[in-house]
Amino acid sequence: MNADVTEPEGARPADLPLRPRRRWLRWTALGASVVVLGAAGAVWALYSRLDGNIRTDVETVNQLRRFESERPEPVVREAENILLIGSDDRGGDNGKYGRDNGTQRSDTTILLHLSADRSSATGVSIPRDLMVEIPECERPDGTTTGARFAQFNWAFQFGGAGCTIRTVEKLTGIRVDHHVVVDFAGFTKLVDAVGGVEVCLAEPVDDPDAQLSLDAGPQTLDGEQALGYVRTRKGIGDGSDTQRMARQQEFLSLLVRKVHDEGILTDPGRLYSVLDAVTSSLTADPGLDSLAELYDLADSVRGIPADRVRFMTAPRQPYTYDPNRDELVQPDADRLFTALRNDEPVPEPSSEATASQGPDAETTGPGTTAPGSPSPTESGTGVSRAGFATPDAGTGTPGPTASPSSGARASAAGSLCGRAG
Repeated sequence: MNADVTEPEGARPADLPLRPRRRWLRWTALGASVVVLGAAGAVWALYSRLDGNIRTDVETVNQLRRFESERPEPVVREAENILLIGSDDRGGDNGKYGRDNGTQRSDTTILLHLSADRSSATGVSIPRDLMVEIPECERPDGTTTGARFAQFNWAFQFGGAGCTIRTVEKLTGIRVDHHVVVDFAGFTKLVDAVGGVEVCLAEPVDDPDAQLSLDAGPQTLDGEQALGYVRTRKGIGDGSDTQRMARQQEFLSLLVRKVHDEGILTDPGRLYSVLDAVTSSLTADPGLDSLAELYDLADSVRGIPADRVRFMTAPRQPYTYDPNRDELVQPDADRLFTALRNDEPVPEPSSEATASQGPDAETTGPGTTAPGSPSPTESGTGVSRAGFATPDAGTGTPGPTASPSSGARASAAGSLCGRAG
């Protein structure tokens, strides 16, 4: 009977070969899946590399935990205080920047205060030569150093970031929520990643110790030159640490402005180079030791207006017993630290502190003052493209610590760099 049953004309559907179009769609879908998975894998690899660049400072966290009872309590919990430490450790890749006798000191220390509502940010430089009370600290080998009165940057030598944090907290009464240590090599990579930073010099700079030789006028500094520029003391101005801190503050402002103005954060290629440079130079506490945490921090401050970002130096003057060291100017320093601790607007310096600049104080270069002007210095992101301080953004008036005669000198410098006076 079955033999009499005939199959329908043509083959059964299961036996039909795939139509060319359906075969092409399947291969396209498969190829797209491979591409997506490959891209995701590549992105994850890049993310993992950047994330793995950051070193976690477990030692400091443990030290701070042991001294928790001595630390100040946070006053405004939504506000954040981050201590940025530039280390002059000469080991590893930093060896070419000078000889090392087995110690390291904090070359630059900035206390960055972010307001609770993220409407402002204030960076306060702590002079490395400031005479302060350094508490008992633990060395990396487990031994301890006795409490002593010494210059501030010795704290990092005695007990690293942990000792520095506790010294800052003792000095200011401000709880340090996070800390980041940046090394020399990372700084040079960052400047190179953004294509250099332009500054303007009123006079040539020649400092063999800092490996720096620059002509007067506008200069675009690469990473090595930038490092020499922010560290030199002998080759520019009066050689004071105060002038050097002012240059560092203004250079940071120019660097931030370049990243913003050139859209580097929205250019994937350039952004990766910047992130690689930044993360490879960082040692941070567990609260900032990942790319995700750094992104969250950056995202939280993205809306801060440029004129609400300020950099300044703690009010200081030559130390009474040694003019080569510094001491705080009071009551200005206490007023500043109290305002930051309570997340309040930073107060204007007193007339006495402003007068201490002396009548002959004048701007002699980017963020510098002439000899005899020991007052605190300030620079905001209203720094000119050429590297000279301009009036406070949005106010049209000089900053509270601007010297009386700075305008004429800055105008001449502006003309030198092609700016209107």
